[in-house]
Amino acid sequence: MDFKYDVIVVGGGHAGCEAAAAAANMGAKTCLITMDMNKIAQMSCNPAVGGIAKGQIVREIDALGGFMGLVTDECAIQFRMLNRSKGPAMWSPRAQCDRGKYIWTWRSILENTPNLHIWQDQVRNIIVENGEVTGVKTCWNVTLSAKSVVITAGTFLNGLMHVGHNQWPGGRTAEPAVYDLTESITQYGINSARMKTGTPVRIDGRSIHYDEMETQDGECDFHKFSYMNTPQRTLKQLPCWTTNTNEEVHKILQESLPDSPLFNGQIKSIGPRYCPSIETKIVTFPDKDHHPLFLEPEGETTQELYLNGFSSSLPMDVQIKALKKIPAFRDIVIYRPGYAIEYDFFDPTQLNHSLESKVIKNLFFAGQVNGTTGYEEAGGQGMIAGINAAIKVGGGESFVLGRDEAYIGVLIDDLVTKGVDEPYRMFTSRAEYRILLRQDDADVRLTGRSHEIGLAKQDRYDLLCNKKENIEKIIDFAKNYSIKADQVNAALENLGTTPLRQGCKLIDLINRPQLNLNSIADIIPEFKNILDNITDRHDEIIEAAEIRIKYAGYIDREKQIADKIERLENIKIRGKFDYANLKAISTEARQKLIKIDPETIAQASRIPGVSPSDINVLLVLSRK
Repeated sequence: MDFKYDVIVVGGGHAGCEAAAAAANMGAKTCLITMDMNKIAQMSCNPAVGGIAKGQIVREIDALGGFMGLVTDECAIQFRMLNRSKGPAMWSPRAQCDRGKYIWTWRSILENTPNLHIWQDQVRNIIVENGEVTGVKTCWNVTLSAKSVVITAGTFLNGLMHVGHNQWPGGRTAEPAVYDLTESITQYGINSARMKTGTPVRIDGRSIHYDEMETQDGECDFHKFSYMNTPQRTLKQLPCWTTNTNEEVHKILQESLPDSPLFNGQIKSIGPRYCPSIETKIVTFPDKDHHPLFLEPEGETTQELYLNGFSSSLPMDVQIKALKKIPAFRDIVIYRPGYAIEYDFFDPTQLNHSLESKVIKNLFFAGQVNGTTGYEEAGGQGMIAGINAAIKVGGGESFVLGRDEAYIGVLIDDLVTKGVDEPYRMFTSRAEYRILLRQDDADVRLTGRSHEIGLAKQDRYDLLCNKKENIEKIIDFAKNYSIKADQVNAALENLGTTPLRQGCKLIDLINRPQLNLNSIADIIPEFKNILDNITDRHDEIIEAAEIRIKYAGYIDREKQIADKIERLENIKIRGKFDYANLKAISTEARQKLIKIDPETIAQASRIPGVSPSDINVLLVLSRK
């Protein structure tokens, strides 16, 4: 075999899969190295994709030409659009998946991707020559060479798992840890640290009293993750269930805290603030007498269930004893206990926005090795790292997404500008341009850009053009079509909205909160004809057009703000200042600017500790 490649991707998790597929689909000869081909894209924790802000990331991955959305749609056993009661900027798709089918669907995609080879092995060392990565060495003593290398090792680097006082090495349950790779990377000046995450018990569904929980059904409308014209959901759709902990549960957990690795000093690394263990919840919120739990199916036919909300590293007998105090779980039987895991990550402030290392040329990092948590955050980073690793092979310009273009852009900018002091999770509140970054228009934002670099294929681009054309047709008709009061007043009263006193344009009616495009089409035949002529992705296009119309003022205002900030993004400052000798700015600003070495004035303004007055100094000096 010829082990010479353009791009090598280390790790077959969500970041690695997207990175390898992206690089290969851009024409780079790519090799994905994974320890177990039967665990490709393994859902290490919950069997679900999407959620608040995370669903938007998955739609962005799909819009760019990635596969997480397509695989999720094919493997979904429940779909819901979260935050329906709020504005469309907050709507977030989420799907339960069949864990086993998810793995094999991904594997089938990768094995049949041109330019992509899979090698089952474990990477022990990176090879660096003259400050540039040139390949990797593996446990099989195989040397693979490449022009770019992407590290996506997840939680495997020096992984250590905990259940009570028991500790054992591993990257996740029943899978070995990876040794030497961290040290192989840090010897060149790349900084590493430790983080912690955890997962709950897996339950045998035959032991559960479902009638003592609240059923949570999915939705069966047109929504899905992928913008491609694919089937929505082909697997049997299943419910989830909700219940709560109680004071008896909390008492048992409280009494057992001395045996918790999180509280007895056994675990010393940083855990996730926004997905805490059950023992952390009872300590942080001592006044709460219950916490919600969500029981989620792991697959279409399996009895295995995931208990969302009960992540724990307490001793196994304590976990079972506490759960038995919940009525629905009084006869509980588990497949395995929850556990915590500690692992190495690398300082993301040592990366460029392309996710290339500032220290070692052509070496990229993506996923949990950058201090993030979540499949979606990993997949988004994998896309960008894979794209840029392929671009580096041909010597092109880096592909970078702005904060006003994508949640992926927000995620990466936060990582490289601010760094992490805990596992990073995406929220809508992290994005200052939420109205621009809606889940309904990720294709409008990103597919064109991806098509320009050769990743999004022509069929995807044609679907985008068709969608945009139909949306504009609806909006143009609404802007120009005049309505007479006597034509619609009776119908308006029936729809619960105020009659017209005089004629108006159709768009003025659409902007009324009581009305939508479909209800108006029922009373205006000409408009109904416009909508009925949209036969391809009918509901998706109508919803997108309605959002564009109803939120036009908010969208335009946010675009104006983004345009002002973009002026600062265009002022390049990397390499122009000797910050150590810049006495006109604060000491803290000097230290932070030296560490981050921002690309632009805008990025500098987002660095914690760099004040507006410091930015003004840089602006004045940059003009000189």
